[in-house]
Amino acid sequence: MASTDSTTVAKDGNDLAGLEAGLDALESRQTLRTPFRQTFVQKILPPVLAITLVLAVWQALVSFKVVDDPTKLPAPSAVWDVVRTAWLQGELLDYIWTSVSRGLLGFLFALLIGTPLGLIVARVKFVRAAIGPILSGLQSLPSVAWVPPAVIWLGLNNSMMYAVILLGAVPSIANGLVSGVDQVDPLFLRAGRTLGATGLKGTWHIVLPAALPGYVAGLKQGWAFSWRSLMAAEIIASFPDLGVGLGQLLENGRNASDMAMVFEAILLILIVGIAIDLLIFSPLERWVLRSRGLLVKS
Repeated sequence: MASTDSTTVAKDGNDLAGLEAGLDALESRQTLRTPFRQTFVQKILPPVLAITLVLAVWQALVSFKVVDDPTKLPAPSAVWDVVRTAWLQGELLDYIWTSVSRGLLGFLFALLIGTPLGLIVARVKFVRAAIGPILSGLQSLPSVAWVPPAVIWLGLNNSMMYAVILLGAVPSIANGLVSGVDQVDPLFLRAGRTLGATGLKGTWHIVLPAALPGYVAGLKQGWAFSWRSLMAAEIIASFPDLGVGLGQLLENGRNASDMAMVFEAILLILIVGIAIDLLIFSPLERWVLRSRGLLVKS
């Protein structure tokens, strides 16, 4: 009998040691740094190849005269010359900064309004029934539709630009937070109430952290709406005192029938949108996923 007990204890000890070794291995695996070669192959090389392919097809269309009218499709070198000239004249960064500063400031205002609005809609049934469908409708409304009334109400100034951004971004941020709150496990809320986390304390310590994935998704969508709303406002409501942003640059190219300038503006708008996503929202999304154990380094 004693021999059987000692065998069982030894077996349990071996199982426990094996479990600890497995956990240690898993933890060490998570903390290993990804080799640069693997990062290059998986994350850097694919977009570089995609851009190279697009440029090659673009150049082929021009070289083989599939589109033989340069006023409709300029060569990549012509667009590069326009970009280079704007850089040498010190205008390129001004174009970018004019739009980026407006977009980020307008998005910050939308964040300050959309976050409490989303919490109120998510937590108060009457408010949700009253304005929840309105928020969904506003989210589906094209941002360009707000430019004419904003110009009439506020005039051709930066306030009009920010108003269009707010009307485009606030519904997305609020609806993203509502979606995140709806997915919070009720068990978390009951546990928080048991521990005394009620009211604002419960919202801050329980609801918001648990709703972060949906909230971050709403922020990404809100930025996309902010950027598109701003471009629409700059294209339609052009005025010398507002400065030349990327949307105004695009409109200037259209007015001058300069397709190289039009492509310059399109590429800059695209690059800025991708850069903001890669520098701000993608790291934020990875942090949220990693903090929940949903993203493991290999």
